Amino acid sequence: MGKILRRTFLIGSAAVGGGVAIGYWQVTKPYPNPLKSRLKDGETALTPYVIVAKDGVTIVAPRSEMGQGVRTTLAALVAEELDVDLNAIKVINGPASKAYYNSMLMEEAAGQAATDVSAGAERMRNATKVIAKIMGSQATGGSTAIPDAFERMRSAGAAARIVLTKAAAKSLGVSASELTTENGMVIAADGTSIAYTELAGEAANIKPPSNPPLREKSKWRYLGKSLDRLDMVEKCTGTAEYAIDVRLPDMAYATVRVNCHLGAGVKSYDASKAKARADVKKVVPVKNGLAVVSTNTWNAFQAVQDLEIEWEPAPYPVNDADIVASHRAAFDDKPDSQKRKDGDVEAVLAEGDIIETEYLVPYLAHATMEPMNAVAHLRDGKLDLWVGTQSPTRCLDVAKDLTGLDEDDIDIHTMYLGGGFGRRGEIDFVAQAIEVAKAMEGTPIKLVWSREEDMCHDMYRPLTLARFRGAIRDGKPAAFDMHVAASAAAIDAFERQGMNLNMADPTITQNAWDNPYKIDNYRVTGYRAKKALPVGFWRSVGASQNAFFQECATDELANAANADPLQFRLDMLDHEPSRKVLEAVAEMSGWGGALPEGRARGIAYYLSFGVPVAEVIEIVDTGAGLKVDKAFVAADVGLALDPRNIEAQLQSGVIYGLTAAIQGAITIEDGVVKQKNFNEYDAMRMYQAPSIDVRILENGPHITGVGEPGLPPAAPALANAIFALSGKRIRELPLNNSIAFI
Repeated sequence: MGKILRRTFLIGSAAVGGGVAIGYWQVTKPYPNPLKSRLKDGETALTPYVIVAKDGVTIVAPRSEMGQGVRTTLAALVAEELDVDLNAIKVINGPASKAYYNSMLMEEAAGQAATDVSAGAERMRNATKVIAKIMGSQATGGSTAIPDAFERMRSAGAAARIVLTKAAAKSLGVSASELTTENGMVIAADGTSIAYTELAGEAANIKPPSNPPLREKSKWRYLGKSLDRLDMVEKCTGTAEYAIDVRLPDMAYATVRVNCHLGAGVKSYDASKAKARADVKKVVPVKNGLAVVSTNTWNAFQAVQDLEIEWEPAPYPVNDADIVASHRAAFDDKPDSQKRKDGDVEAVLAEGDIIETEYLVPYLAHATMEPMNAVAHLRDGKLDLWVGTQSPTRCLDVAKDLTGLDEDDIDIHTMYLGGGFGRRGEIDFVAQAIEVAKAMEGTPIKLVWSREEDMCHDMYRPLTLARFRGAIRDGKPAAFDMHVAASAAAIDAFERQGMNLNMADPTITQNAWDNPYKIDNYRVTGYRAKKALPVGFWRSVGASQNAFFQECATDELANAANADPLQFRLDMLDHEPSRKVLEAVAEMSGWGGALPEGRARGIAYYLSFGVPVAEVIEIVDTGAGLKVDKAFVAADVGLALDPRNIEAQLQSGVIYGLTAAIQGAITIEDGVVKQKNFNEYDAMRMYQAPSIDVRILENGPHITGVGEPGLPPAAPALANAIFALSGKRIRELPLNNSIAFI
């Protein structure tokens, strides 16, 4: 797959030839329906997303539910066209299968500006869907679940409805055109009705249409409305099952100690003390560490500390200062990318009278509330794996690699996720569980990381350094020059999947190069810093740091121009949906209105994942420290399928972004991550959280996802508010290193 993805050869080939380069039929034919080999007696899989049986209708929602409400919205997409009561159906995640590939995963690789809706740009985006189909990655991330599913899952529901209608027509001896459907029933003109559940057998022999017509928006019953979450009762009553809740007969419990010098291995070890414990069943070597198997998780946590291990040294600089120095050195190397170079930046800056700054953001952990864990049971030539994962097919691949089993002999049970944020797209902990299960074949193994292991063995948001130079001429921005140095999060993540990609890393300058600010002389350059800690996808990925750089620098330019920060941005924008969100957030927050002494507002805007978002943060000086009192968010999502859930996701992004801005930092001391638990890596508490008002706009050209776009503007809006209040410009995160918060 690395060869397929290398550079953009295939993207160009697919865009020009419509998939001819790799065979038109191979590209267009659907994957086999993975449900058909897994059906129980009396069940019929009408499509990969719909099962009908005597006892009801089941919808497969194949994206991971990690609190973002995606299972409800995906089920609604099918239910809308299938014509069933959303509250009367069962929803499952389904098996790990390429049939559920995420068609949107590679869109960033197209290299098209989000604001470019030209025919050529659309062809390139469509070409990335060809690549995604070939990859067959069933994954949840990148705010892609809803745009990926919008057509596909409605089509699946419509196709199933047509099949059921044809089955009823055959049973009644009438034309299908004479029948209607409503709430899981097929209804004849004379009032005769047949439940879908009675038609499963007949429907099994009817081929579903490939491109069924879809209902007009005006006829939607569920979509476009705020829906009750289908998992609400489970989660309120404690019956929702996460991987960490799984219990099997005769289960053994494992945990690990892995070298805290990340990437380094074990020189030697003595397990005799641990093995002497009555509760210890086995000590198993795993990659870069050891696992201990015991009678329960607590005993395993205690026993693993009895291992005497000599570790290999850290393969990277052993403190923060040296890592930052290596990032500064990256600016002297050849650029990794320069996707925007408008005008002649150097000529303008050579005139003098410039603004020159440097920004720094630290490594960040994902810090999911549920630590990494998985349950693996290998017996009789079969493997069952229970795991909260953002990538079931990656789990399937590693299971095949480690066990040598065929795909048909492996079942991946995707559970609820106690937080993901990109971390559960990785499979290091899954591989460990399988390795231990291999060493104790026949015994179900539950492997759970301690919080300390979880915090110290992440794939972090990269530490990133940015240098900015800008110029104002006649009160207007004349030059904007941003240079960003970071280790390559995307390349690192793909290398862990076995792909050695020879390409620029898109996350280093993610959404910095294609923002719709119009300045005649505008340059964005990315530099790949030498890798220290392992890095990967963290909620909003590169947009999280690049928004801080861009929007703080924009505020500095506005201040130099003696301009209102809102109007300064509006004057630069050449993108109507972006202008609208700024105008909306200004109205919501009362921007420009007088505030009592000790209060101030800051504003920021960023376009990420196709969603323009503007935020205003209002702070107050309490005397004991700053309080983030209010937040206002306006976002253009293109089409709002579930407004209440969208509001919740945008609010969640603000909280996650403010947490990182105020106090988030992973630091290195003697080659080891210093932060071990939530006492050292805290989250924003309820008493610290602001009220958050949200306004949803629908002016954009495409339906979008909202799991991430609410996060990037939060940090710069807060930093800009601090400047407005105090005149102090803070250019390094976290902010609590420079100013006190309550």
